[in-house]
Amino acid sequence: MHIIQELLFVIAFGVAVYLFYRKARQIRQNILLGRDVQLNDEPAARWRNLLLLAFGQKKMFRNPLVAVLHFFVYAGFVIINVEILEIILDGIVGKHRLFAPLLGGLYPVLIGCFEILAALVLIGCAIFLVRRNIVKVKRLNQHELDGWPRSDANYILITEIVLMLLFLTMNTADQALQQHGHEHYINTGAFWVTGPFVSLFSGLSDGTLIAIERTCWWLHILGILAFLNYLPYSKHLHIILAFPNAYYADLRPKGKMENMPAVQKEVQLMLQPELAADAPAGDIPKFGAKDVPDLTWKNILDAYSCTECGRCTAACPANITGKKLSPRKIMMDTRDRAEAIGEQIAKTGSFTEDGKTLLRDHITEEELRACTSCGACVQECPVSINPLHIIMQLRRHLVMEETSAPQEWNMMFSNIENNMAPWKMSPDDRDKWAVEMNG
Repeated sequence: MHIIQELLFVIAFGVAVYLFYRKARQIRQNILLGRDVQLNDEPAARWRNLLLLAFGQKKMFRNPLVAVLHFFVYAGFVIINVEILEIILDGIVGKHRLFAPLLGGLYPVLIGCFEILAALVLIGCAIFLVRRNIVKVKRLNQHELDGWPRSDANYILITEIVLMLLFLTMNTADQALQQHGHEHYINTGAFWVTGPFVSLFSGLSDGTLIAIERTCWWLHILGILAFLNYLPYSKHLHIILAFPNAYYADLRPKGKMENMPAVQKEVQLMLQPELAADAPAGDIPKFGAKDVPDLTWKNILDAYSCTECGRCTAACPANITGKKLSPRKIMMDTRDRAEAIGEQIAKTGSFTEDGKTLLRDHITEEELRACTSCGACVQECPVSINPLHIIMQLRRHLVMEETSAPQEWNMMFSNIENNMAPWKMSPDDRDKWAVEMNG
């Protein structure tokens, strides 16, 4: 019987790991659809970002209460993986609490810490469910979250609650069997959270207790394996991608725009035509971005790392004043388009034009033109996502490739070209106000 259980566990574990690997590889390919960009400078600053923003969740602590609750859920998820390692090894080798003899008196202390974290995860997830569905926090209930995104968040929170309840129930039944002296359940001593509840199970027979413990054990580990394969389809993929995304964050000052050497070259040749004869011939550059492959791989990594928390949208002055721009939606749309292209490549082996693009089919001109380029979305993001960079590239394509801009912008462009300033006045008259004052 034990051999059959071990075999079933190994099969389930192997299938889960393979499916996760296959989807993770596809996501990596989708991210690499973007243009190459080198982000390996200043490694010390990048490691500091990873430690402070991803591990330490520095930006989350602008709202201390939410940050502490989120940290409980995050820490519980990360640290309880040590307990999951023991469960996996137990399932493979057919043992029970494999680490208990090795760790001795330290073992119940570790399990006690895990149980406290599990209880904190329960509390945190329950509060987050209330905030989303009863209190209805504004940034968590906007229209771009209608349908699957809102359900996704609830599914994850409910799943975490169920997994923690299974873990605690499993430990309670385990301790009851220890008190009964069952040979398979070695005595570890009482655990910190579930110990006081063992009396609730003390009147049950060994067979019933074993059924409860084994059922919780199997549901717990199978739930974790299912959760593992749910992650790549969910916004909660950020619990993995937040770390590389924080490492590869843009280290330039927040307000610094990305120049295009190709544009600078064309302007220089226009101002100094005599240099054109010596200029090397090259392909006509493509300005800005129209679709996902025109973006950089970091832009696409940003999209997959998005937590959909809405802090960027809540801080966006355009959104606050009622305009359609939502930086969160920009990231969600970019991810959806990358997924669509990736699916086509997976089916046919290559990407061919499907009549759709990120610009217009997902993100409208109205959204792009509402952006004030203030950078509030970049400042607020807990994991260093940069929606502004995507917006600027799409807007650059509109202006430079399609000459599509509001009349007010075109007037400004014309003035800059002719007068070297946004105002409609000759450069020779620019200091006339000073002369008049002195006169």
